[in-house]
Amino acid sequence: MAFECPESTQVFKNLAKFSESSDFTSNPVTENLEASKPALDCNPKKGSISSFCGSKQLPPNDFFPNVQRSITDLPPALMSEILNCLDPKELGIVSCVSTTLRNMASEHHVWKEFYFERWGLPIASAPLGAGFSDSKSWKELFVQREYRSKTFLGRYSIDVLYGHTEAVRTVFLLASVKLIFTAGYDSVVRMWDMEEGLSIASSRPFGCTIRAVAADTKLLVVGGTDGFIHCWRAVESLQHLFDLKGVEKQNTEFRLWEHEGPITSLALDLTRIYSGSWDMTVRVWDRSLLKCTQVLRHGDWVWGLVPHDTTVASTSGSDVFVWETNSGTLLNVIHNAHVGNTYALARSRTGDFLFTGGEDGAIHMFEIISERKVPSIVQVATWIPHSGAVYSLAFEFPWLVSASSDGKLALIDVRKLLKASRRSFGKRVSRDKDIDQNNLEPPQRMLHGFGCNLFSVGIGADRIVCGGEEGVVRIWNFSEALEIEQRARAQRGIRLENRMRRRRLQIEMNSKGGRTDQCSVAAKKNPVNGDRSGVWHSKRSISSKVKT
Repeated sequence: MAFECPESTQVFKNLAKFSESSDFTSNPVTENLEASKPALDCNPKKGSISSFCGSKQLPPNDFFPNVQRSITDLPPALMSEILNCLDPKELGIVSCVSTTLRNMASEHHVWKEFYFERWGLPIASAPLGAGFSDSKSWKELFVQREYRSKTFLGRYSIDVLYGHTEAVRTVFLLASVKLIFTAGYDSVVRMWDMEEGLSIASSRPFGCTIRAVAADTKLLVVGGTDGFIHCWRAVESLQHLFDLKGVEKQNTEFRLWEHEGPITSLALDLTRIYSGSWDMTVRVWDRSLLKCTQVLRHGDWVWGLVPHDTTVASTSGSDVFVWETNSGTLLNVIHNAHVGNTYALARSRTGDFLFTGGEDGAIHMFEIISERKVPSIVQVATWIPHSGAVYSLAFEFPWLVSASSDGKLALIDVRKLLKASRRSFGKRVSRDKDIDQNNLEPPQRMLHGFGCNLFSVGIGADRIVCGGEEGVVRIWNFSEALEIEQRARAQRGIRLENRMRRRRLQIEMNSKGGRTDQCSVAAKKNPVNGDRSGVWHSKRSISSKVKT
């Protein structure tokens, strides 16, 4: 931050006169201060940070050769602004410098922002090794979740869930309550336990294909090819929230009718329901009034949608659209994003990055730059990991997972592409757009060996869920890799602790026995790299004479 202050200039002038009138002509302190004079400008133009002007923190008579100042002497507000400009890795490095900086960096509020930007609210209850306690700081929660994200490169086990009689068209993983919802051609919605892999409940047949499912802890919605949206409200007295069978006889089910074609995609936020259909519209519904508030019309079938805040992105034909939800204004269009239809769509939690998958087997990554009134969209990267169409995408930082008609899942780590200066004086900085496609990393992992046509995929915590034409639901469980890594990490910690303990004991023994002083005296008397014609050669010559 730049500061300009007339009083600071006067301070340096007084110091210069003082050094000229003194007996010593060159003082390192005054020379350093004079050299750093242009860098210390102090004018509170914006008023956001208090300046040093008019304060008595740095009077001329306080500068002595034995005075040393550090960054920790800065005001807390200024230190907070400096730490606010760092990313998680840089904050971790700063916390290793000193105890004071460690306390500042560890307790800084920015860790909460880091966590929310990547994963949203923490999971309230989780299995061993994944729990989030209220007593933990936001830094500890962030480090633990970041650590968990690396397990997708480790060992896994596969659970196969049987129950559907025909192909599974859609899966939805609600990781916060460990539930999985699936539906497909058999017109039945099924609810599964994520941990046990057991079927909890199933709905009555709806008489049509269910192509879309979305849920949160308050509402479950499914969309059928007959154009209806069927909804279940959560029942607080139920352990698994939703009464799919209707046993409770409560007013928990209702339907929304306005679409004139099959429902292909659904999404929820706190106040709205979003639905896309082959009638070439995206409809926005008010959750409390259960009324349609906006109709976003397209020129082709709508295949996917994903909302964020006051905007919603949708795919229609081969194009991608970004709309303003409240007014229904079209903000931007990506024409011909893929060769053929654009089937799949995903979005980062911050809403700045879009991922698309299409009929050509390619996956594109776009950045939405919303600094202006009309946001601009820039293509960042492209992968072609599949030989068939990409039907579904799911994203949880930093992993992008794709399901394709070739029967494979691709796991792509986009951490490096998202990595950039997070803020610059409170404003988000867009990362560099010039990405060399030749140096772009391929997908870190491919999961294959299954039947063709994987229609839907979901990711959450340490699970990946997928459904396809085979009519079964597969769960890739990476919790075993987490447990193995935790044991290895604990063993490394024990070895490091033992090494440090031996080191301390050795230092104590050396200090008590005075061996350090004796060794240093011996080294001075007999330098190793000194005159080699001294005592060692003399002894050798004497022994040779005795032998003769």
